[in-house]
Amino acid sequence: MNKAVFLDRDGVINKAIIRNGKPYAPLDISELVLLPGVYSALKKLQNHDYLVIVVTNQPDVANGKISKDKVDVINNYLLKNLPINDIKVCFHNDDNKCFCRKPLPGMLIDAAIQYDINLKNSFMIGDRWRDIHAGRDAGCLTYFIDYGYSEKQPEHTTYRVNSLEDAVQHILENIT
Repeated sequence: MNKAVFLDRDGVINKAIIRNGKPYAPLDISELVLLPGVYSALKKLQNHDYLVIVVTNQPDVANGKISKDKVDVINNYLLKNLPINDIKVCFHNDDNKCFCRKPLPGMLIDAAIQYDINLKNSFMIGDRWRDIHAGRDAGCLTYFIDYGYSEKQPEHTTYRVNSLEDAVQHILENIT
C-alpha cells in the first residue's frame, strides 16, 4: 500500500486571504500567492515515496462567490507548477451535508481507495479545525499549522507547527 501526505490548499500551499482574523481562499488566479518553501517541501515528500494529495473545501462555489472554472484554473496551476499528485475538491457548503466536505473524511477516504493508500501511515496537514478533524477521522496523524485565526481551533491534533516546511521536516526526521 502507498503512503500519502494530504494537504489543505489555502493557508498550507498558498497564502490565505485574511479578513477579520479569518482565512479565505483566493477568488482569482491573480490573488494566488504560494507560501515560501512549498515547492521544496512537497518535492522532499515525493522523494521519500509519499503521494502528495491536496484536499480542499471550496464552498465559495456553492455560495456563488466564484465559479468552478476559476477554482479549476487555480488548481490546474498548482498541479502544473508544484509536485502534487492530485487535488480533491469539495464544492459544497455546510448546507449540502455531503460526505466530502471537511471535517468529514470523504475526500481522504476516496483518495485512499483510488491510490491504494494506507491511511494509518499517512498524514494530514492543515491550518483549520476542519482539516485536522478530517485527517483524524480518516485515521491519519495530523499537523496543525497554527496561524492564530479568530475561529474554532481543533480539539485534538497530533502536532502543532508553524509551517508546511516544519511539518515536512518533522515527518521526514522523526517518522519516516
